Amino acid sequence: MKVKVFDECHEKDLEECINNFIENRDDILDIKYQVAISIVGEEQLYCFSAMIIYGK
Repeated sequence: MKVKVFDECHEKDLEECINNFIENRDDILDIKYQVAISIVGEEQLYCFSAMIIYGK
């Protein structure tokens, strides 16, 4: 079993990375998704991440 972790600032970027990774794969076991939000001054920062568990 192996894991691959993705971390992006925009959800569409994360979606593209995940879709590229899982395309034509048949060994994906699970995908865990998380969103983190923080505030720095008056700016909101988002972090979209996913961990893909794969392997046979």
